[in-house]
Amino acid sequence: MSCSALPLFKAAVPYGRSRSSPLPVSKTPSSLADQWLGNPQRDLLSGLVVAFAMIPEAIAFSGIAGVDPQVGLFGAFCLSLTIAVVGGRMAMITSATGSTALLMTGLVATGNARGEGLGLSYLLVAGILTGVLQILWGYLRLAYQMRFVPQGVLSGFVNALALLILQAQFPQLGINLHFGETEAAGHAHDLLPHGAQLPIVWALVVLGLVIIYGLPRITRVVPSQLVAIVVLTLISILFGFDIPTVRSLGELPSGLPSFGIPFGALADGRVPFNFETFGIVLPTALAISLVGLMETFLTQDILDDKTDSNSNKNTEARGQGIANIVSSFFGGMAGCALVGQSVMNIDNGGRTRLSTFFSGVSLLAMILLARPWLEQIPMAALVAVMISIAISTADMAGLRRLARIPVSDTAVMLMTFAVTMLTTPHNLALGVLAGVALAAILFSRKVAKVIRVDVEEMGPDARRYVVRGQLFFVSKIYFLQGFDVHEHPAKITIDMSNAHIWDQSGVGALNQLIRKLRKGGSQVEVEGLNEESLDLFERIGDEQPAH
Repeated sequence: MSCSALPLFKAAVPYGRSRSSPLPVSKTPSSLADQWLGNPQRDLLSGLVVAFAMIPEAIAFSGIAGVDPQVGLFGAFCLSLTIAVVGGRMAMITSATGSTALLMTGLVATGNARGEGLGLSYLLVAGILTGVLQILWGYLRLAYQMRFVPQGVLSGFVNALALLILQAQFPQLGINLHFGETEAAGHAHDLLPHGAQLPIVWALVVLGLVIIYGLPRITRVVPSQLVAIVVLTLISILFGFDIPTVRSLGELPSGLPSFGIPFGALADGRVPFNFETFGIVLPTALAISLVGLMETFLTQDILDDKTDSNSNKNTEARGQGIANIVSSFFGGMAGCALVGQSVMNIDNGGRTRLSTFFSGVSLLAMILLARPWLEQIPMAALVAVMISIAISTADMAGLRRLARIPVSDTAVMLMTFAVTMLTTPHNLALGVLAGVALAAILFSRKVAKVIRVDVEEMGPDARRYVVRGQLFFVSKIYFLQGFDVHEHPAKITIDMSNAHIWDQSGVGALNQLIRKLRKGGSQVEVEGLNEESLDLFERIGDEQPAH
């Protein structure tokens, strides 16, 4: 064969998973009855406890987004009921969340600047579009990309979330640490304990934590968080304590959510159904759809690990989309899975769709039927519950293993945690993206160094190079360093049977090597390229194989 042309590539070695190889199938309960009635007593009690914890957060998140409290409460109700039916993960709690509410702030402000009341209409339209996009992501199998989220990112995410949940309780304890943030949570910051109230609040919180962690040592018949809420409420009423209560968070709705279409005339406080509206809401809807699914999928992984089970993320993506559409048509905020409340539900024995469904039913029932009593629940009781949620959410096992895990994994966890905590406002999604990016860089460096080139002298005029490893943009420099381009035997064979070319940089490195060797007068033969590598080389390589 002429040394001016690349010789014919020899037989390829199979590489990786077959294209036809099926992906793992999630395990699901065998019957509809198992999905709903497998654990009714614990599910009902757990759903009731979760409802108590959802109320203050739903109201606070409404304030962050810049809308009335009922928007968050109606959203929590509609999302819980809908996702219980169409979701992929049983016992997971979906509601309005801080991360999604933060993404709505700019859109609501833009809408209100265009006309009074238009902010809410734009928010509802964004929620509908968010749902449509999430359904699309579900059918496009976006969930499979979660395979690329390493354990270090997950650990950093949950630990940051746990600290944020804990930090959010500080104002109710008289501790005001905003880390540069403004008090943008509206109703959630209207009334805070002060002066003589603080010792009472602290005492009730401590008592609540004693009940939460002490009662399970005696009995688990009734969830300890529910007992803590009831006991602290009775104490507060009997002693007439003048301390912040649920009433302090804002006015609760007095009626059921009603179906409405946000499209219409501007004069009626609605927005037109046209491309201008689409252009205004699309960036927000796209961000909410991706951030919401990211948090939902991570929450799924946490619950799957806690319950030693599997769930279908693509079904969950479609379910979240349907739930957000329903919520928006009934005047509620778009949302996603709540890590803290989901963990709380699991820890209290919630296992089926009934727990999720009943949490939504209980929330609305408490608001409408028990409003006078609900308003008297001291914030101290809810603070105690949220502190227990923070402790349950934290990856304590991962923190104890820090000294034993690789330094790269520790760096990924710390990056996720640090970016989340140092951004203003705290951005869980950005933290996850930063962690994944760092993990990708560190992994690339590890893989790059694995590539190896061995030299075999086949005679005075023949040399064989055996390449082992992955050839791509990071490893190309180590690949090229394995060849002597200054000596030029008559024949050089490059054995790629144990290697794989991944990208254009890898193809370019092989091209560069072949040109240099041929320029020196050597006849170059490349053998063993697997099918995928050969196909890539033939498509974008400067040199084509001779046939």
